Amino acid sequence: MEVILLERVAKLGQMGDTVRVKDGFARNFLLARGKALRATEANRKKFEGQRVQLEARNLELRNEATAVQSKLDGRSFIILRQAGETGQLYGSVSPRDIADAITGSGITAARNQVALMQPIKSIGLHTVPIQLHPEVIANVTVNVARSPEEAERQARGEEINVKEETSMDDLGLEVGAALADNEGSLGER
Repeated sequence: MEVILLERVAKLGQMGDTVRVKDGFARNFLLARGKALRATEANRKKFEGQRVQLEARNLELRNEATAVQSKLDGRSFIILRQAGETGQLYGSVSPRDIADAITGSGITAARNQVALMQPIKSIGLHTVPIQLHPEVIANVTVNVARSPEEAERQARGEEINVKEETSMDDLGLEVGAALADNEGSLGER
């Protein structure tokens, strides 16, 4: 299906472009959310009549998003979760959790603005892009920790999950010593 884009859509095109997309994507996403019109002659004329207003609205929304980006870019948000000793979370941190943390700080953010490709499943500092407008992205740091004290240590750059590593050589010596002790006690019987 051919559609006329009413706003910039990532990986598809700019405002005013006529693009061919799959029917389901057009019906369920672009047309349903008011991001496009079907590419008919009547709609082309309608778009050309509204083009100035659409560009002005887009510019206004972009300016608002840029103002929010200046407040949000580079900030850090702490999210506390339970995790195992290796740092693996028992659950995960989803876009909704990140949006709630941002909103809790006084800046409004919706979960569909959080551009997280997959949920966060480990403790640590994670950089997450926030899509405020199709042309404006702010990057925030999400500090996932077990406690506020641990979050402070992570923010200072300390390594939280230091695993005690045992090499195979060490294991071999321990097993050999245990076997030697066991053989010595068996021989005395």
